[in-house]
Amino acid sequence: MALKVARRINSVGVIEALADAMCLHGIPEHIRCDNGPEMISMALRKWVAKAGSQIQYIAPGSPWENGYCESFNGKLRDECLRQEIFYSLKEAQIVIGLWQTTYNCIRPHSSLGYRPPAPVSYPDLAFRLSMAATDRAPWEWSALKYSF
Repeated sequence: MALKVARRINSVGVIEALADAMCLHGIPEHIRCDNGPEMISMALRKWVAKAGSQIQYIAPGSPWENGYCESFNGKLRDECLRQEIFYSLKEAQIVIGLWQTTYNCIRPHSSLGYRPPAPVSYPDLAFRLSMAATDRAPWEWSALKYSF
């Protein structure tokens, strides 16, 4: 639902990513988290509670309790991160964003009968491109192909 690419992500970065995802997809009942410092912070706990959701933490040292996330992390690592050498943060954001779009809209998933989870439609693509064009300076327009 969200991939945030940064050199370091703290609880504020997690809150920003969750807020963006919740604006697009709605507020979930539960959010399953590991026990990293950015996930157990008081700021994140308070924000999630105010948003109307609950955090469910996995037991420390038990990644199998978060199997979907671990599976996704493995695919991201194998299909994208190990295939690239990133020379800048911006390049990493663009390449990983393109991979995310491919994963969500093009790549067939075996659990869905080898269909993509959210195929992109032409009206949706046109809307996203027009919105992206208004947010970018002219020298950034060459990056529009990565802006969905």
